[in-house]
Amino acid sequence: MGANRWEYPALAVLLLATGLSYLYNLSANGWANSFYSAAIQAGSVSWKAFFFGSSDAANSITVDKAPASLWLMELSVRLFGLSSWSILVPQVLLGVATVALVRTIVRRSFGPSAGLIAGPALAVTPVFALMFRFNNPDALLVLLMVAAVWAMTRALDDGRWRWLLLTGTFIGFGFLAKQLQVMLVVPVLALVYLFAGPPRLGTRIAQLFAAGAAMVVAAGWWILAVELWPADSRPYIGGSQHNSIIELTLGYNGLGRLNGNETGSVGPGGELPPGGNGMWGRTGITRMFDQMQGGQIAWLIPAALVVSAAGLLLRGRAPRADGPRAQVLLWGGWLLGTGLVFSFMAGIFHQYYTVALAPAVAALVGIGAVLFWRERSRWWVRAAAAAAVGLTTATAWMLLSRSAEFLPWLRWAVLAGGIVAAVTLIVPLRGRAAAAAAVLAAAVGLAGPVAYTVDTLNTGHAGAIPTAGPNTGMFGGMRPPGMGGEMPGFPVGMDDGGLPGMNGGPGGMPGMNGGPGGRPGTNGGPDGMPGTTDGGTAPGARATGTDGGRDGNRRGGPGGGFLNASSPGDAVVALLKENGDAYTWVAATISSNGAAGYQLAAELPVMPIAGFNGSDPSPTLEQFQQYVAAGQIHYFIGGGGFGPGGRQGTTSAISQWVADNFTAKEVDGVTLYDLTAPK
Repeated sequence: MGANRWEYPALAVLLLATGLSYLYNLSANGWANSFYSAAIQAGSVSWKAFFFGSSDAANSITVDKAPASLWLMELSVRLFGLSSWSILVPQVLLGVATVALVRTIVRRSFGPSAGLIAGPALAVTPVFALMFRFNNPDALLVLLMVAAVWAMTRALDDGRWRWLLLTGTFIGFGFLAKQLQVMLVVPVLALVYLFAGPPRLGTRIAQLFAAGAAMVVAAGWWILAVELWPADSRPYIGGSQHNSIIELTLGYNGLGRLNGNETGSVGPGGELPPGGNGMWGRTGITRMFDQMQGGQIAWLIPAALVVSAAGLLLRGRAPRADGPRAQVLLWGGWLLGTGLVFSFMAGIFHQYYTVALAPAVAALVGIGAVLFWRERSRWWVRAAAAAAVGLTTATAWMLLSRSAEFLPWLRWAVLAGGIVAAVTLIVPLRGRAAAAAAVLAAAVGLAGPVAYTVDTLNTGHAGAIPTAGPNTGMFGGMRPPGMGGEMPGFPVGMDDGGLPGMNGGPGGMPGMNGGPGGRPGTNGGPDGMPGTTDGGTAPGARATGTDGGRDGNRRGGPGGGFLNASSPGDAVVALLKENGDAYTWVAATISSNGAAGYQLAAELPVMPIAGFNGSDPSPTLEQFQQYVAAGQIHYFIGGGGFGPGGRQGTTSAISQWVADNFTAKEVDGVTLYDLTAPK
């Protein structure tokens, strides 16, 4: 379609506004997810850590994902030095690129107006604005999923092999960003091309096999390299229990997310007996609208579903290879398929995962706006448009009522405007009256998302589980550890700060509420430090390791905790840096988040014992003792960690051995053991 004079200036305004708004207040996020920031620091100084996605430059263990999402940020840090901006600006650029690409895809079949509606709808989706200012893998994952749809729409236009190969390549690289989650869009891509691709059926089938081969090559080269690399000369594969990328892919990051059987995870998933929630919230068809996820993504889902149905009806008699219908099928299939998986998956599920729905919702909204306008002479189209606005109004009322203290007038304005818009859309208006009704409908639909997105931009976010908008719920739909009462699905004692044995019982860990070397203020002990910043997070940043509340909880003090990084004082950092180059690791501590803050502050390797969950059996006690005997580790830092350290009980065994053989000292509220000076 040819460009109108206003189209490219409008596109420039859209992309510039998206970029500048996402850059606004970016430094308030500090290190964002310090778990990934520490790995980015490591990859910026070690090409081996870059390749494997290691948590530390000495390559003791990897993050619990494939590494591609880290690569652009690591290159940025290599060029511009370690800072919050050098880590997060690449994510903002990915967000701008995703908005541009969604606009391009929608424009191809539905014209410039549809594209320029879809783009802003995506940019103001709260969870999209959150995650493209954050350093989790989801930003690159979503961009590559959208890129795969772009390549598929080109294939649907002309049936050329190269577009199918490119589609598979984008999916393969998406695997290297966040493993099997990218596969959620593969069935709809394949089925739509099988139905609507231009060539004959036999050719279409052959092309899909070729796309599958391209996908395997694009992802498999790295998996093959890791599998063939001698295990004793590469880092341990974090998140696995047997040092295997295949196990990580199929287990903890794969089928375990669906059925809740996640070896190495922090707790059970799925549904409990009637009346209870799983560890990660209640599953079911309404999950995307519940207290946890609703404010992140649900605002325009009803409208997108109405558009999917109406779009298919409007193109019902078109030829098999009709491009507009194929695109509605692509976006609608993406929304339904991914949304249903998210709704019923029994394993680990976080609110920010819903960013994977945002492109499909925004694209369908842009498509629907144009289709409803063009076909408004039909009574049933006007009725569908009114239904979309009515359902959107009801959804916004529900979501805004959950945060009633946040702009309390807004829900009433949306309700009144939505009723007026829905009624006027049914009437066959013309000219300015029809345009005014359309503008009012758009304002009603976007008011809530814009308000939540503005709140997201104005508030710093840090920790492992960020959420957009005002505080709307807690960790997985229930109280996080330490908030009082027992957590459904966890053993007795979890609400006191940890797993059995962590509160001074057998196997208690140093610094963990009365374990060997314990200290006040660590992980919920006396004089704890709620609300401390996250390893360099700017003051005022939202502690989002659990519920995303403005004051956070269970921050774990200077030593860090399960979901939030350590926050060391100057004296500790000075000790780590002193003669730091003489050691392979300047320190070791329990869990990746426990190590992250120290590593980011010192910019020297800190060994994260037992990985992210504190459940990986790496290193073993014997390996740790060998490192200490060889003088490779300077300090052991108490106070971090969470889990029992895998099937061999790594964390408790190492912690007990350190406490028995080395002398503890307090520095800036942190328990240190000098491993070069045994008792």
